[in-house]
Amino acid sequence: MLGADMQFVKLRDIHVQYRDEGPRDGPCIVFANSLGTDLRIWDDVVDQLPEGTRVVRYDMRGHGLSDAPSGAYDMGDLVADAAALIDHLDLHEVLFVGLSIGGIIAQGLAAERPEVLRGIVLMDTAAKIGTEAMWEDRIKAVRAGGIEALEVSILERWFSKRYRTEEPVKLAVWRNMLVRTPVDGYAGCSQAIARTDLMESTSRLRLPAIAIGGSEDGSTPPDLVRETAGLIPGCTFHLVRGVGHLPCIEAPDEVAALINGFAKALGS
Repeated sequence: MLGADMQFVKLRDIHVQYRDEGPRDGPCIVFANSLGTDLRIWDDVVDQLPEGTRVVRYDMRGHGLSDAPSGAYDMGDLVADAAALIDHLDLHEVLFVGLSIGGIIAQGLAAERPEVLRGIVLMDTAAKIGTEAMWEDRIKAVRAGGIEALEVSILERWFSKRYRTEEPVKLAVWRNMLVRTPVDGYAGCSQAIARTDLMESTSRLRLPAIAIGGSEDGSTPPDLVRETAGLIPGCTFHLVRGVGHLPCIEAPDEVAALINGFAKALGS
């Protein structure tokens, strides 16, 4: 029997796992995960959101318990998946929080469906991440040797040296989450990132936004996140010191405070 907190829906061509918690009439925040993770990365942040907030989290295609189709993915499909979930749940005035590839989805959603959003939080992400050649090399390595072939370098980018040294048990949990990501899902989403450049469309956004970056992020360094923030008028950049690519895990208190402050400024 499925757990009470496990919810599934058929969206377009895939089955998606999501969680929908809190009052249905409360201000809504939707969270999108990063490459190689699932909706659990937000646990400690969600626990610190104000009472009365409606919180929706989901596993993007190829991740967690959502379907992982074979072949290359397109960023348009990932954005359409997010939009389909929002429409399925009949959500309005959503604050969309996206980490890494989730942040790219946030930018794409803001460009294509601004009417469903009241703001976006771009965490450790950019309008363009890496080069196509870099991603193709990563895809080839994963296809040949599994995610285990890259786990050491990925974890070094994800987490600060302090966390990797002082939190071996927690690190093992996140390592297991990473390597259990379906290869088709990891490679497919990597292909989507490789082909995506949102510099032009993000520069045309005119909705409330903040950007957050970890000072020791090896995947999307702070200057890259700050550059993307600079594309959006009024978007402020917040540096979370001493953490890597996943501030929601290493510094959930600070991340929750930033999200709560932004939501409050938006009037909720």
